[in-house]
Amino acid sequence: MRAIPRATSRTEEVMDLPYVETPDGRWLAFESTGPDDGVPVVLCHGMPGSKAGPRPRPMRLHSLGIRLISYDRPGYGGSTRKQGRSVADAAADVAAIADQLELAKFAVVGRSGGGPHALACAELLGNRVTRTAVLVSIAPATADGLDWSDGMAPSNVEAYEQAKTEEALIQTLTARAEAMRDDPETMLNFLKPQMGERDWAIVDDMRRQLHEAYREAVQGGPGGWIDDVLAFRKPWGFALTGIKTPVRLWHGDDDTFSPVSHSRWLKDRLPTAELEVQVGKGHFAAMETLPRMLQWCVGQAEQTEFALGPSAGAA
Repeated sequence: MRAIPRATSRTEEVMDLPYVETPDGRWLAFESTGPDDGVPVVLCHGMPGSKAGPRPRPMRLHSLGIRLISYDRPGYGGSTRKQGRSVADAAADVAAIADQLELAKFAVVGRSGGGPHALACAELLGNRVTRTAVLVSIAPATADGLDWSDGMAPSNVEAYEQAKTEEALIQTLTARAEAMRDDPETMLNFLKPQMGERDWAIVDDMRRQLHEAYREAVQGGPGGWIDDVLAFRKPWGFALTGIKTPVRLWHGDDDTFSPVSHSRWLKDRLPTAELEVQVGKGHFAAMETLPRMLQWCVGQAEQTEFALGPSAGAA
């Protein structure tokens, strides 16, 4: 682990980032929160997102004895872009971080767009991943027997449809990322009409944290966001039925961004999975549920109320 000076394409500001180098010469920016000797859990952020995504306060992580390791997927935040990446590629990146930190075993949690990447780790890293929690995930675009876009917010449907003609997707997300980098509130204004009142109340309460997370996500451009959408539209690159360790799925039945039908589909194909569906909860309620899922990841009795820390945030 080293700190490398990096100049962003927009501001040319130099930042010192903790990172690990991958075997193919890329680097991945990450953060470790909580005690160094705590039970390790790797967090896969949402889309768009960054390592500044939601997490419990550091003091809470210390009291629980959980070491939470979050990282920027390629093309987001401080991590080198990897064009053409698949969902499955996340496993090698997470393994590189775990190797650098000398973690023999660890749990993985993924929220929203991080869900498929967490499942990739569970399958491809085998028993090295002890437990996997997946919150408000999407299912594969080729999911048999699932009306994939039914109940999904128009913005998500549009993005995934545009992925069929890559040029349109690039134009749309480039413009959206530039606006979000200048003023992250534009992203919240764009999302607000597509979510329920309860979801908006959560977003409104975490506005400052969301601003931080969104701005960091696109500081180097829209590459990570574009590559996520493209990766979700093609085969993920691993077999769900190959996951042998425990998986816990969580979804709210009022989710307008990743419909609950996606988690129900995943549950039927994951041999070791259990599914919790909460009535009246939307997509962003996963940020409130994350601390409880972290406790499950490390085998602790779950508590229902936690405060999220100052770096809580991305969608």
